[in-house]
Parts: sequence; structure tokens; C-alpha cells
Amino acid sequence: MKLRKILSAIMAAAVAVSLAACGGNSGDNSGSGDNGGSTGGSIYRTLDDIKSAGSLKIGVFSDKNPFGYIDNNGEYQGYDVYFAKRLAEDLGTELELVSVEAANRVEFLETGKVDIILANFTVTEERAQKVDFALPYMKVALGVVSPDSAVITSAEELGGKSLIVVKGTTAETYFTDNYPDVKLVKFDEYNEAYSALQDGRGDAFSTDNTEVLAWAMQNPGFTVGVESLGSIDTIAPAVTKGNETLLNWINDEITALAGESFFHADYDATLASVYGDAVDKENLVVEGGAV
Repeated sequence: MKLRKILSAIMAAAVAVSLAACGGNSGDNSGSGDNGGSTGGSIYRTLDDIKSAGSLKIGVFSDKNPFGYIDNNGEYQGYDVYFAKRLAEDLGTELELVSVEAANRVEFLETGKVDIILANFTVTEERAQKVDFALPYMKVALGVVSPDSAVITSAEELGGKSLIVVKGTTAETYFTDNYPDVKLVKFDEYNEAYSALQDGRGDAFSTDNTEVLAWAMQNPGFTVGVESLGSIDTIAPAVTKGNETLLNWINDEITALAGESFFHADYDATLASVYGDAVDKENLVVEGGAV
């Protein structure tokens, strides 16, 4: 009898916890304020929520120079950061920059850790099923950088060799789908990937061509032997799936910024000193979403 009472008490407690959990989820899905909306379990703040909070959270890279990185003074810099600052300024809010990795960009949107991702996010059909992309602001393809002592000049030369990639990037997907005989050495962060290349833990490294070119120019002894691989894709801001008010505002903002050639100014301020004459900015910059 005593055992039966104990088991009954345990079952009653379990039911109570379960009901409480269900009630909590229901409240989150219909919430307001910071959790202004939800779609398929994802939480996001609407445009009005962000204005009311007075702070815009934008996810950027902290180790992808010159697009998103932390300088020697501990300050975020780069092409994406320049854009992020303008978004917060025009929205009339404070800017909270959040460091992200390539593999967690979608997760940070779905869990409400950021409102916008501006971390060299290439638009793909697969990603578009999970997030909503705004108008593009940059064009990109893949590139491959390797040591001067053994320059890789084509993807076919990587057969049977080791290629360093960052998890969650288009480079990882491209080589997995198209060159299964290439051994992929995967890292979470760009700093780790470049250190591996310098240490000889891979024959080459692949990511966005604009990024490997900038790195090779700043690191003697390495060459971008494959300057453009795969299709020419676009980079665009991303918001949580279903966050229409924020998405529409970003699209209007990008369209309006074209009137002042904002992204050309962004390039001049953050990338021109890196690339010099090696890159034609018209092949990289997208104004007003017009590719």
C-alpha cells in the first residue's frame, strides 16, 4: 500500500510537470514583447518589438577578415559590420553584435539569439527553407588557397588530397556533393581552418573566393590557385522564417541605400585597402538588390 501511494505521488508530479511545460510552450508561441512571434517553433522579435526594446541584435563573424572580425582594440570591423551599424542607426536603436560561426547561423535565428544574420550568408535553396533572405548586397563564388610550394589550380587536383573547410559553409556542401573523393578536414571556426593550413594539416583550404584572396594577400607563402569555383552566388541578410515586418524593412532599407551607393562606400571603407587593384568592386558589390 505504501509503495502504491509513493508511485501515485510520482505519477501525479510527472503529469504536473508535463502540463506546466505544455503551458509554457503555448505562452511562448503566442508571446509578445521580446518574443514577438514564432513560426514552426522558431522565436523572433518583430520590427516593433525591436524598436520597443531599443536594441537590434545582429550576428556577424568575429574571425573572417575583412568581412567580420575583431581588431587589435577588441572592436568589430569589416564589410558586414559597416552595414550592421547603418541598419541600427537608421532603425534608431542600439546595435548589439553577436559573434556567430558558419554552422550555427540558422540556429541563432531560430532560437531568437539574433534578429538578423550578416555573416557572409550565401543564399541557397536549402537555407531558404529554414530562413528568410532579404535582398542581396554582395556576389561571391568559391575559391581555393594552397601553399606556394604545391599550388592547387583546379578542383580535380584535389582528388585523394585533404581539403580544409569550415562546417556549415557552401564549400563543405559543394565538395561533398561534387568531389566525394576529396578528403574534407572540417573545423568550426575560420581561425582554426587557417591555422590548420599553415601547419600543413591539409593540402588546401576552400571558402568564399573573396575571403581566401584577402587572406592570401595578407599571408605570404600562399596562393589562390582556384579563383572562382561553382556558381556565382549572392550574399544577403537573413531573418527568422516568417518575420515579415523585419524582412520588409530590411528590403526597403537596401533599396533606399542604393540612392547613395552605400555598398560602394562600404567597399571603399573596408575592402579597398585590402584588395587594391586585385579585385574589381563591381564584381563584388550589389546595390539595391539588383544583381
